[in-house]
Amino acid sequence: MAAGTSNYWEDLRKQARQLENELDLKLVSFSKLCTSYSHSSARDGRRDRYSSDTTPLLNGSSQDRMFETMAIEIEQLLARLTGVNDKMAEYTNSAGVPSLNAALMHTLQRHRDILQDYTHEFRKTKANFTAIRERENLMGSVRKDIESYKSGSGVNNRRTELFLKEHDHLRNSDRLIEETISIAMATKENMTSQRGMLKSIQSKMNTLANRFPAVNSLIQRINLRKRRDSLILGSVIGVCTILLLLYAFH
Repeated sequence: MAAGTSNYWEDLRKQARQLENELDLKLVSFSKLCTSYSHSSARDGRRDRYSSDTTPLLNGSSQDRMFETMAIEIEQLLARLTGVNDKMAEYTNSAGVPSLNAALMHTLQRHRDILQDYTHEFRKTKANFTAIRERENLMGSVRKDIESYKSGSGVNNRRTELFLKEHDHLRNSDRLIEETISIAMATKENMTSQRGMLKSIQSKMNTLANRFPAVNSLIQRINLRKRRDSLILGSVIGVCTILLLLYAFH
């Protein structure tokens, strides 16, 4: 019975190692496909910029089919390896010898770590490939728009130029408005600071006036004299104005 269970465990380990080797090879090929797709896309972009030859070295649709096929194969291998790990976990839970169980758990944990690493690497490579493909699709759409713009009529080109100029004017206006708002905010802060300073000075003057009645009386007399002078000056200005008006109309 022990020999049978031992053979079962060794058979599971053999299956796990075989699947891990297959996954390692598949992931290497998968990563190379992503790298070659990125390099060929860069070469195609430079060739589109400097020449009219836009024939890719390897058809993008072929690479897409290869990508989908390899992704499905890797996902199937990961699922199979996950199943093997689950069977190994069930076996370790049913093992009765504590020392043997600890050794089996250590081996199972190592296989789980390998599965986790392969899964992470697959998802990362797949995400990179998808991002590159989406970027190429976007760049292709932009190139089509540029070609359409270049092949358009002169009226459309002129209209587009006017739109671009108007856009620049609007951006400049926005920048000037932002600068004006910044200056206004700084001025407001400065005036607020000055108002606080004047209030502090006035508070100190009131404190001194309340503390020294003589000073308070002097300040009141000064204010009365200033008010009287203002009234006299206003009266003189009013009389002069009336006389000038009378003189002008006569």
